[in-house]
Amino acid sequence: MIQKLSDWLARLSGIRADGAAFLFGVAAALALPPYFLLPVLWIAVPGLLILIGNAPGWRKAARRGWWFGFGHHLLGLYWITEAILFEAAKFWWLVPLAVPAIAAILAVFIAVAAGLARCAAPGLPRVLVLAGAWTLADIARQFTLTGFPWNPWGSMWAFPGTLGTIMVQPAAWGSVHLLTLLTILVAAIPALRGRARWSAIAILMLWPVLGWLRLGQAPAGPPVSVALIQGDIAQGQKWDRRFVAQTFTTYLDLTRQAASAMATAYPQTVRVIIWPETASPYLLVQDPAAREAIAKAAQGATVLAGTVRFGRDGRPRNSLVAILPDAKLDGVYDKWHLVPGGEYQPAWLPLGIQLVPGGGFVPGPGPKTMHVIGLPAFGPLICYESIFPAEIVDEKDRPSWLVNITNDAWFGNSSGPRQHFTAARLRAVEEGLPLMRAANTGISALFDPYGRVIRRLGLQKRGVVMGRLTGFLPRTLFSEMGLIDPIAIAVLIFGLGIAGSRLRLLRRKKSTDFKNIAAP
Repeated sequence: MIQKLSDWLARLSGIRADGAAFLFGVAAALALPPYFLLPVLWIAVPGLLILIGNAPGWRKAARRGWWFGFGHHLLGLYWITEAILFEAAKFWWLVPLAVPAIAAILAVFIAVAAGLARCAAPGLPRVLVLAGAWTLADIARQFTLTGFPWNPWGSMWAFPGTLGTIMVQPAAWGSVHLLTLLTILVAAIPALRGRARWSAIAILMLWPVLGWLRLGQAPAGPPVSVALIQGDIAQGQKWDRRFVAQTFTTYLDLTRQAASAMATAYPQTVRVIIWPETASPYLLVQDPAAREAIAKAAQGATVLAGTVRFGRDGRPRNSLVAILPDAKLDGVYDKWHLVPGGEYQPAWLPLGIQLVPGGGFVPGPGPKTMHVIGLPAFGPLICYESIFPAEIVDEKDRPSWLVNITNDAWFGNSSGPRQHFTAARLRAVEEGLPLMRAANTGISALFDPYGRVIRRLGLQKRGVVMGRLTGFLPRTLFSEMGLIDPIAIAVLIFGLGIAGSRLRLLRRKKSTDFKNIAAP
């Protein structure tokens, strides 16, 4: 099959080769959440490698890599259009432009990897260079223009069920970036031959064994029970003044329901109830009456709630607050990784598409551990922050668990919320910490420190998710080393590819020299 594919691709050049790369990229996107059609990678990646090898130079190879990346991100990020449609009257002109523009930018990172791979010798050296360069490019896009590391290929293994949990365990050693590198190596199996192919197959066979060996029982946690509130408030109603009272009443009713159920199911525990991002239509820091209503509904439980707050500068913050049973505040966290063009207007994006009025949100100072009376120390994450490996925990004051609050109503019933859910799951594995995720329209879930789903509530459902807080694992290798770990591995793999290319070149040169000497 690969030979037939190679013969067909060999006849393509110019725009036809670009078109083939585009289609391979689109196909590869089907392996992303929520589809998880991983076998398509055994066609898409060998197809990309063949197109790279057939390119007359690294520039053409990079161009074909760009088309692959463009098609890949075009399908993988289509859900962004859902968010724009909520403001279609104002930003109608962005509907046909936003996703292609973002896909075009992100495709550059894959183009760089493809161009570098063309400089390596065919076979295993080229695969190693592609895997190493791709991983380093993914890490780079975590920081470029404030960063957008959405849909790393490592997330393809976080499919539902025990096998998916087993396959994501290497994230504890090198984050989702290590999973991405391994994905490219095993996806290239059909394009390899001999010992190189068997080496890649060995990686694929060893991977689940090591993941299974890492799994165990989640450690017993403190006597803390958690309830996640999923209000399922439509995005069009969240900030509509006509629905303010109705929205607040919905959350109060669900809080009463959760408090009563927890008192029965977990009577000897400290109880905490978590509301999603910006769930309260009232400014909880400045509104004691709203806090008193929440505390009364919580019936002795502590409430962690998403709200907007205004600082002394009069500017808004996207915040999480802790409300004690006596309605007093015991801690505030401000989101620091804001969404460019949505929550604030960056200088490098002068398009005037900011959705938050009044100059946009002001970012907080960075990751923080909150110490709330009666609760184990926890690390808060608000929405977008959960997609950034190694940037979610204050390592100088390490928490015992993570709290991720998000809205996700912007994205409707699309792949966006499901991909976001997968990102949160991977953060739990990387840090070895249980993670509680409360999402307005879903998916809300309790994860143990292995990334297993303890309880969950699906998309566009109103309700409560309850469970006991598990304990945390000893610090993972990734939590100790951070991004230095996957960077070092990627550089090593890239270097092995370059060394293999040089060795093959030297062997060819020696063989040519020997033939010249031996010739009469």
